[in-house]
Amino acid sequence: MTKWYITNSIPYLNAAPHIGHVLEFVQTDTLARWHRQKGEEVFYLSGTDEHGIKISRAAQAAEMPTQQFVDQISEQFQALQPALNLSYDAFIRTSDQKKHWPVAQALWERILTAGDVYKKTYTGLYCVGHEAFVTGKDLVRGECPVHKKKPEEVSEENWFFRLSKYQQQLEKIIGSDELKIIPETRKNEILSFILEGLEDVSVSRPRKDLDWGIPFPGDKTQTVYVWAEALIAYISGYGGIKQWETHPADTQVIGKDILRFHATIWPAMLLSAKLPLPKQIFVHGFVTVNGEKISKSLGNTIDPFELVKKYGTDAVRYYLLREIPAGEDGDFSEEKFKERYNGDLANGIGNLVARVATLAEKLGLNQHDSIEFNRSYFANYAEWFDDCKFDKLLYGIFSAIHKLDAQISSEELWAEKDRFVQKKKIVEYSVQILHIADMLKPFLPNAAEQIEKQFKLDNNILIIKKGQNLFPRL
Repeated sequence: MTKWYITNSIPYLNAAPHIGHVLEFVQTDTLARWHRQKGEEVFYLSGTDEHGIKISRAAQAAEMPTQQFVDQISEQFQALQPALNLSYDAFIRTSDQKKHWPVAQALWERILTAGDVYKKTYTGLYCVGHEAFVTGKDLVRGECPVHKKKPEEVSEENWFFRLSKYQQQLEKIIGSDELKIIPETRKNEILSFILEGLEDVSVSRPRKDLDWGIPFPGDKTQTVYVWAEALIAYISGYGGIKQWETHPADTQVIGKDILRFHATIWPAMLLSAKLPLPKQIFVHGFVTVNGEKISKSLGNTIDPFELVKKYGTDAVRYYLLREIPAGEDGDFSEEKFKERYNGDLANGIGNLVARVATLAEKLGLNQHDSIEFNRSYFANYAEWFDDCKFDKLLYGIFSAIHKLDAQISSEELWAEKDRFVQKKKIVEYSVQILHIADMLKPFLPNAAEQIEKQFKLDNNILIIKKGQNLFPRL
């Protein structure tokens, strides 16, 4: 059986989960479900990134011990699994001293052995929001354009990683698609960044200033910089270095704001440690709300748990996968959500399933023998999955739904007098619905399961049993 390993990024725990996290999780879960459906042995990893100055300060502001603070927020992220019907196989926490710490230290010992780390005193600008050093060209009017704050000037002795050593190698690896980055615009963006010249990066902070984190191997005065160990969660959560050596990640799903870390520092660390690289990175965009960037100060944050409670898991999954263009920014508004829900879910797949089940019941054609069902997909279905084009895939599926609905209306089976024709058409409609359910499984797993309960095919015997509305109209 073919193995396939996928990760979403490991969210940083300075605040509760938001709609942007939900987008990434459902995209990753959809890919994992598709590969399982193809018969592959899938391992899907999620988790939480729990170290760094920002978390330490957030815990202090909340007047809580740091471990208690991260425990509380990590629980909220883990609660998204049942809320969104996520199918991940493991959840790694970077504060886990048994699973994560030993792997992180072992990998940095490999990099030290390779001679790719040196110590020096450094003075620079540190953006706490990014948990990263920045330069003047990263700022707008002296402020971080994302966090709207001036970075702190820091002067300290740190360990540095020779990122510059791997510039040409990274350019070749990414340019040739050995490490494939999709969409193409993000590949071009990171190649341009690499061509500007990569500088060595700080990979530690003085432990006297930050003791919330992993001690640097062989130097108890330093703490491993959060990004330099959080990335290793993709290995520690997978089972360790030997597991990664056997089969590295096939796809990693990340947001565009962390592309530089994942496409420069991460592969360079792996090259230094003589470990294989991931095969592909899919980069999604941001979710705005009513055209505005999500911000607590604007009061436009969306509680994903409340959204699921109000509209249901599959409805939330559908909107984000269909409405947000793959790899680009997209907008959330409750008005558009309701339009999509009623137009596609209630009046689309919900109406189609209810219509055929009701028609079969009225005509007394609820059971049929010798039904053949061979899995098949429309053209480009598998290709679009390879390119993570979720919106196009759902457009294709719902085009098939609308086409079948129009066919049923035009054929007016309820007026047909020939019993053989009625039976033949009911079977034809039902098989098409089963094909649609099969294509919907990675996207809307709950709805697909309910459809297959209403159109149950067992040992080539089809039993149609009308059930509850899949998506009651709002």
